[in-house]
Amino acid sequence: MDNNNWLQQMLMIGIGTTSIVAEKVKEVSDQWVKEGTINPEQAKEMLDDMMSQLKLEQGNAEAYFERQVRNILRDLGVPRQSEMDELRGRIDRLERQVRDLENKQWR
Repeated sequence: MDNNNWLQQMLMIGIGTTSIVAEKVKEVSDQWVKEGTINPEQAKEMLDDMMSQLKLEQGNAEAYFERQVRNILRDLGVPRQSEMDELRGRIDRLERQVRDLENKQWR
């Protein structure tokens, strides 16, 4: 499905961006350690903080995209899985009732 492919591409862009940012932050922190601006422990702490923040923002972005896709699907009239399950159950009950009525006719 095109919508699914689009969503996967957007998530991959987000993951790629996160990787690039993390790589650049590591390069900068390594350079600062090399120059003596910060010590290795401070660099590690800075990198850990930055990665935590990026993961949080990535999670927020994923939740945002999921909400957007749900809204688009709702606007298009695509039923939710729970609605489909409910309808399947109703169809099963109706089919049983029809079979029961047919069986009563033949008795």
